[in-house]
Amino acid sequence: MNKGKDSGPSVLKIVKKAAQILGAQKQITPHILRHSFATQLLRAGADLRSIQTSLGHKSSQTTEMYTHVAINHIKIIKNSLD
Repeated sequence: MNKGKDSGPSVLKIVKKAAQILGAQKQITPHILRHSFATQLLRAGADLRSIQTSLGHKSSQTTEMYTHVAINHIKIIKNSLD
């Protein structure tokens, strides 16, 4: 994969244009899409190592930032059973 100087701004431009076409009410960026992807993987039961590999994180600590989502999701499930 060629990571040229223009790849970042080009991806941002494409994502913003798509968000505009879809009528998104909130700002959408490649980072937000990436975070949403990881969050959905975690909610679907993917393990952190798989998510780490999918995102290309060298350190598992970087991927662990998504665990707060799992903890909040578990709290909601637990509260529903009360």
